[in-house]
Amino acid sequence: MPIYSLGDQEPSIATDAYIHPDAVIIGSVTIGSQSSVWPNAVLRGDEGEISIGRRTSVQDCAVLHTTPDDPTVVGDRCVIGHIVHLEACTIEDDVLVGNGSIVLHRAIARSWSIVAANSVVLNDTEVPSRAIAAGSPAVIKPDRVRPEMITEGVQAYVERAERFRTDLRRID
Repeated sequence: MPIYSLGDQEPSIATDAYIHPDAVIIGSVTIGSQSSVWPNAVLRGDEGEISIGRRTSVQDCAVLHTTPDDPTVVGDRCVIGHIVHLEACTIEDDVLVGNGSIVLHRAIARSWSIVAANSVVLNDTEVPSRAIAAGSPAVIKPDRVRPEMITEGVQAYVERAERFRTDLRRID
């Protein structure tokens, strides 16, 4: 797996996190316990810090970046779907960001919220707790989230990471 320091910026990855061999981690990136980063995901902490909490999955082809002024923060027990782009935003604990979504500068997805698939959360937008942000640009739909909509995905990826840690074998 390509994990790079950039000058004095060096990733810090929990020993029990799963990083797929085809993921790329660069610079100021912190990844918490039991989290997972999947194939072709890129976490590039060159301009600022990227922080991933515990038991969070960053799925295939996701791109996480920062700006010099704003870090990218992803909390505990989050599901960051396939082909998601997070840029200088905050994703609090227990959030699902659906496949193909984009969350931009200084946007905040509060705990127990969902960014629906293929949605674009614009700069400085707040997605309240229990709300779904859907569309491009995203429209906030309050009081739509049930906790199991998030917790089931979190648990599935913690289990999947353990399977990959023990059973994945390159055969070429």
